[in-house]
Amino acid sequence: HVQLVESGGGSVQAGGSLRLSCAASGYTYHGHCMGWFRQAPGKEREGVAAIYTGGGSTYYADSVKGRFTISQDNAKNAVYLLMNSLKPEDTAMYYCAVWAGACTVVAGTGSVVARHWGQGTQVTVS
Repeated sequence: HVQLVESGGGSVQAGGSLRLSCAASGYTYHGHCMGWFRQAPGKEREGVAAIYTGGGSTYYADSVKGRFTISQDNAKNAVYLLMNSLKPEDTAMYYCAVWAGACTVVAGTGSVVARHWGQGTQVTVS
């Protein structure tokens, strides 16, 4: 049973920073894509950032490049999203996910074979 538990969301002023964490259990961590998607009210879920757990390559949506950084801790089966220079348009529910397929789906290309979701953590930027 795959379980993803997110933490670290909250409210912050524009220009501030937050760090999201996602701890994974119940599956073979190595060799998959793991990352973050977000969904604002009234909008579709969109990709944010991903990391290939087998080698550490990272992928970002254009909207967050240069501001967000994704990283992993293999020993803890965890990934992190450091979000700097936050903007009001970053306000959304952020979901951790692990999947097989293309990590580039967070940037709008490729496809997913199978995906598991966390329950989400709210980020509000004012």
